[in-house]
Formats: sequence, structure tokens, C-alpha cells
Amino acid sequence: MKKIEHIGIAVKNMDTSNSLFTTLFGAPEYKTETVESEGVKTAFFKCGPNKIELLEATDPDSPIAKFIEKKGEGIHHIAFDVEDINMEIARLKAEGFVVLNDTPKPGADNKLVAFLHPKSTNGVLIELCQERPA
Repeated sequence: MKKIEHIGIAVKNMDTSNSLFTTLFGAPEYKTETVESEGVKTAFFKCGPNKIELLEATDPDSPIAKFIEKKGEGIHHIAFDVEDINMEIARLKAEGFVVLNDTPKPGADNKLVAFLHPKSTNGVLIELCQERPA
């Protein structure tokens, strides 16, 4: 794992949250996108070298909708940039972590992603991210 790629925050209303984070950071989101397969709309902000991803459910059965229903708005996951996502998945499985995706899938911001179950990471959902090849 090379660095924290971003912190994901579950929000109920993207417009309200974009306005809040624009004021907080003094700059608007630099990218918005919908990931249909996950039932989520995303907005990315930069704060110095760090990125924040806001996540709003577009489907009432999506993981984000279920998260907000259970826990409310707040930090949903921490994403780490990795060199080789397939190698990291294999390594972490061998170390005993519960990997939710045996195969990486397309995610937001031109990334391949896979997740580690919070039950194996002290209650924190971990996302592995690798830039998609051009």
C-alpha cells in the first residue's frame, strides 16, 4: 500500500454536502460521477494532497443507503492506493483478511477497486484502489 488514496463519506444529500464541503475547503468538487453498479453518486474534493469522496445513494438497496440507514451520515471507508491490486488481494487473503471482491471491479475516479470486510479490519471498511490502465 502506497498511501491513503481518499476517505469516503456517506451523505444523504449530495447538493447540500457539496455546498458544505465547498465552503469548508474553499474550492468546489473537482469531479462528480455515478457508479451505476454500486448505486452511488460521487463527488471528489481535494484538500492539499488529500482527497475526500462524498457518496450519495442512487438506489435504496445500495450499500451506501444501507450504511446511512444503519449508522447515519459519516465516514464510510478509507481507500489505499496500491501498486498491484490483484497481488494485494492475494496477499491480504493469505494473511487472513476477509476480502469482499476476489476480482477487482471498476470504481469511481478511473480506479479498479476491491474491499476488505470491516469485521477483519477492526470495524473499518478498507478499499484498495489501483489506477485503471489506459
